[in-house]
Amino acid sequence: MVKNLEQLLKLLMQPEVKGRIDRTIETVTHDSRKVIPGTLFFCLPGAHVDGHDFAAEAARRGAVAVVIEKDVPELSANDITIVKVSDSRAAMQAIVPYFFDYPGHKLRMIGVTGTNGKTTTTYLIRTILREAGHKVGLIGTIQTLIDDKVLPVKNTTPDVIELQQTLAEMVAAGVEYAIMEVSSHALVLNRVAGCEFDVGIFTNMTQDHLDFHQTVEKYTEAKAELFRRLSQSNSTKKGKTAVINFDDNAGAIMAKYSTCPVISYAINKDAALTATNVDVKATGASFDIKGSFGIMKLNLAITGMFNVYNVLAAVGAALAEGVKPETVKKALEKFTSVPGRFELVQAGQSFSVIVDYAHTPDGLENVLTTAKQLAKGKIIVVFGCGGDRDRTKRPIMGGLAIKYGDIVIATSDNPRSEEPEKILADIEVGIKETLVKDGTSKMYEVIPDRRQAITKAIKLAELQDIVLIAGKGHETYQILKERTIDFDDRQVAREVIKEMNVNG
Repeated sequence: MVKNLEQLLKLLMQPEVKGRIDRTIETVTHDSRKVIPGTLFFCLPGAHVDGHDFAAEAARRGAVAVVIEKDVPELSANDITIVKVSDSRAAMQAIVPYFFDYPGHKLRMIGVTGTNGKTTTTYLIRTILREAGHKVGLIGTIQTLIDDKVLPVKNTTPDVIELQQTLAEMVAAGVEYAIMEVSSHALVLNRVAGCEFDVGIFTNMTQDHLDFHQTVEKYTEAKAELFRRLSQSNSTKKGKTAVINFDDNAGAIMAKYSTCPVISYAINKDAALTATNVDVKATGASFDIKGSFGIMKLNLAITGMFNVYNVLAAVGAALAEGVKPETVKKALEKFTSVPGRFELVQAGQSFSVIVDYAHTPDGLENVLTTAKQLAKGKIIVVFGCGGDRDRTKRPIMGGLAIKYGDIVIATSDNPRSEEPEKILADIEVGIKETLVKDGTSKMYEVIPDRRQAITKAIKLAELQDIVLIAGKGHETYQILKERTIDFDDRQVAREVIKEMNVNG
């Protein structure tokens, strides 16, 4: 992508420009380490780092123009074009989609928002659309996929430059659909600038990210932003649909923002799509979906009531995009699993080990109630809570773990800058309160070292028990105060089981 700076400046409201405007812009970035000759560099102020401090370095690396909010004395308009605006982040969000030729207008875009279920729902939709013969891209928590090409990810929803660049790659690769997990952060911070969604999906909403949003009301409004965008009158594409979980109380709010057609789904309420005759087993789930097409009977390799909801959401999106019910059924019955989402670890043991990404109260309760339905022996829970994140959920999750689990081992998740012992103390408050309230004396232990905690849980397990390792799921790292280390719950569990088998 190559643009003339003069073209880009027309997208801004009254910028103050010093220097030449006839420069050729070959790339855009807000990271000075990525600057190459011909770059337009955006200076973004941040909580910990201010991009203005790196403007001079960007110029030395070959940037030909810089967008700033405040004066940078080291810069000279003789060497680099200086564009001063009131909000450099807003300027970036206006320029970047145009620079990449608005790829979000060329793809059919499906956005999935909600506290839980986003990842599985996107993978289900991808499977269905591929079965229908489409080339599909996926952007989410685990990975970014351009058809079969795999790219690593940093955030649930990438920043606007990374996102638009990825969407442009999808267009160039002949991809027809882009399916995205759309986080509340991304909606509030407008990381999805330039994206025109065709289908918006709401899975559910429970307590999470209140450290960022501060109140449940603001969190709800952030999720609803997807449906406001979906319903905008200045759309360049036709055929917009909102797919909304009506069993969730926030579903009505999402529907209120949706002036486009709505496909509702539910298990307990009347909706356009409903699941009946639900039978959840250890090996999978079977149920019927009732809709305008009649009845779709499903026998799936994934299990849990939460996955029944995820399937309903995926079916709604597929029908909105004109996929035939028989194709939907065929695709769903081929689907096996998503990495780190209620993933079984098989290493020859006589008990079950399940790894799940559940890191919210609702997510943990979902996997625990599912484990409870499947368990023939004890449920041994290993979990923790992330540092520098919503502290209020810690005692709640501790209470849920001891309510549903028979043995609980609280441990470190990604402590980040916090002391693990402090996080665990917050969790322990909820464990103790629940034990007193329920009048029980279940076993629990606090083991800060996650490897030791997993080892202890597995060594306690007996025939037909379930060891549930929650919180990190697919992640292959652990974020500590000073460094990030390699750590994969699934691999650690396999290593412990193998060691036990060798030692008898």
